Amino acid sequence: MSSLDQLRGAFRTALDLPADAPVDDLKYQDNEKWDSLAHMSLIATIEDEFSIMIDTDDVINMSSFAEAINILGKYGVDLHD
Repeated sequence: MSSLDQLRGAFRTALDLPADAPVDDLKYQDNEKWDSLAHMSLIATIEDEFSIMIDTDDVINMSSFAEAINILGKYGVDLHD
């Protein structure tokens, strides 16, 4: 499984989405399941999945799937298929 697929899985798990739900275009404001509680669950899931600790500014700025890719790149996670 690619790292990008792992990130997709983390989003689906944390946001309680179906296993085949598209997530690549997800944005915080556009998804009713992505509230503040789900956001913290998402951060924890991503941290566990990639064995990293995300700093507070990045937690706040992670407002979309695309932004998550950019942020994880700062932590040395390569998210290209």
